[in-house]
Amino acid sequence: MLPTFERVPTATAAQNHRNHLMNRGLLVREQPPQHGRLAPGNHRKNGAPTRSGNAHQTFSHNGGVTTTTMNTKSAVPSVKRPNIVAVGTIVWLGSEVMFFAGLFAIYFTLRAMNPELWDNQTAKHNFTFALINTLILVASSFTAQAGVFAAERMQPRKANGKWGTIEWFYLTFFLGAIFVAGQSYEYAEFVSHGITFGSDPYGSAFYMTTGFHGIHVSLGLVAFLLVIGRFYAVKNFTQKEETTAVVVSYYWHFVDIVWIILFIIIYVLK
Repeated sequence: MLPTFERVPTATAAQNHRNHLMNRGLLVREQPPQHGRLAPGNHRKNGAPTRSGNAHQTFSHNGGVTTTTMNTKSAVPSVKRPNIVAVGTIVWLGSEVMFFAGLFAIYFTLRAMNPELWDNQTAKHNFTFALINTLILVASSFTAQAGVFAAERMQPRKANGKWGTIEWFYLTFFLGAIFVAGQSYEYAEFVSHGITFGSDPYGSAFYMTTGFHGIHVSLGLVAFLLVIGRFYAVKNFTQKEETTAVVVSYYWHFVDIVWIILFIIIYVLK
């Protein structure tokens, strides 16, 4: 007796059988993976779908169709945070404002208690000299800002006929040094007229307010030299160097504004 074998269906026969089942509604065609859906076969044992990238699956159970859609990308807006160094510098300058506010309070208190003394001593001021010295300091604020603009262009040195941050900061340092020298000359003139720190309340108020400001200006000059030295030392001018130039300019603008207020109080108001 000859052995019998089951007939193995060929690929054409299997395809015909598949088409027959689909025509009768017993089989649903699987969709190709798409963006944002689940990939075929990615489901847990308990039936919950699992994430597999961004894919789409349409599968059937007993002739039914189940479609699962999952968005794996959440739209999170990008937030541009302020530079922490710049914010810290502004907060610190806020404390400096309170310091000079205390000095102004001392000045006005002593002035209110000694009006005749103030009339006599303020007449000894050289208003023209003080005005020129003030204009020099104000001009240095513009040159410092020009250096910041160069830093924002990522231009530390002179290029294409335009000054870089280093050149502008050198000029700022020169103007600030002239202001400090002028203030020292004015102190010498006052001492020659007998006005010292301990001579009377006016001398104490004048030297205390202008002296602390002069110290801040001198510290600003040191800061400019340190920044210039850093720019020479680094090989690549990056965002960190730009931030350094910006925060130094914040400080310099602050001391300029304080001096303008001092100039009005001491030399203009009568």
